[in-house]
Amino acid sequence: MSKKNTPIRLFFIVVFCMAIVVALAALGFIRPYVQTVLMSMGINIIFAASLNIVNGYMGEFSCGHAGFMAVGAYTSSVLSLMLFNENKFTGSPLFPPSSAVVLFPLVIIIGGICAGLISLLVAIPSFKTRDDYLAIITIASNYIITTSINNISAVEGSRGLMGMRGTVLAMEQTAKLPWMLIWVMVFVLFCLIAIKRLMGSVLGKGIPAIRYDEISAEIMSVNTNRMKLLAFMFSSALAGVAGGLFAHVYGFINPRTFDIMKSTEGMVMVYLGGMGSLSGSALAAVLFTFLLQLLTPLLILKWVFIPLLLILLMQFRPEGLMGNRELPELAAELLEKFRERRQQARGRNRPDGGSSGVSSGRGGADNGAED
Repeated sequence: MSKKNTPIRLFFIVVFCMAIVVALAALGFIRPYVQTVLMSMGINIIFAASLNIVNGYMGEFSCGHAGFMAVGAYTSSVLSLMLFNENKFTGSPLFPPSSAVVLFPLVIIIGGICAGLISLLVAIPSFKTRDDYLAIITIASNYIITTSINNISAVEGSRGLMGMRGTVLAMEQTAKLPWMLIWVMVFVLFCLIAIKRLMGSVLGKGIPAIRYDEISAEIMSVNTNRMKLLAFMFSSALAGVAGGLFAHVYGFINPRTFDIMKSTEGMVMVYLGGMGSLSGSALAAVLFTFLLQLLTPLLILKWVFIPLLLILLMQFRPEGLMGNRELPELAAELLEKFRERRQQARGRNRPDGGSSGVSSGRGGADNGAED
């Protein structure tokens, strides 16, 4: 009974904590800079967790995940401009700006769906490729997407697209709340629950089966092509959601934002947290975002440090911080080790008066017998 209720209790605890953060932000106790850092952490959690589906759970090697983030960012940005802002596409907005409070999640979800559809460029060729060849395909897809966007004048090409901040301001004018912070936290919770449900389902069990042995999985009637298609599309759709949130948090995007360095950031977070660990991806995203904020004064040198961190991880901690374990499993292991050490310490500190008394009694009995 208690085990069944544990996820529900955890859900309400998380929602309660989210409500406290929103209340503190609305009352001005959390500064805008801190809110931006928190939102960056949430976006990176979605991005890292989505990449972990392919690189961690399925055991493939995708290196161009930022390309799908770009698709979601540009799709949701164009929709946002057309629906709620004065724009060059339709002139006047198609809906009242106040409706952004209700329709904004739909804009983000549509961006994720488009990213999932574009991921077919990778999913279909991946049926016959693995390891290094798949990495080449994903890198190529990243360059194809960013270069294509770079040559589309309708979205300002290399100059970048802006104006999404108007949607955020429209929501804040409707109700004075930190709306982007709210939506980022809501989508983080939604994405983590969706990944957890997928990987715990009967259908999702076929994804890690590919990692262990694809041939054996096929023998055991797992449709590996279907599983690859599902994993790539679902992973890319979540990356598109992260891209849409990213565009509205910062209010400006250009193709260089989603180049190979952004994909490298995703890989660093996945391998730092541990492949196949959802908790590890979330923890690594928080640590990595905080580390980036510390390295901001170094400017361009931080882009030397990020790939170096990936190299050091592969050399000294290839399994990452969490390995393939989740946070409750790690906490249970640590608690068990603590109990064992505590029992051992009690055993060493326990007095041996009882045993010495027995031996002395035996000694007395032996002396009495000798007498």
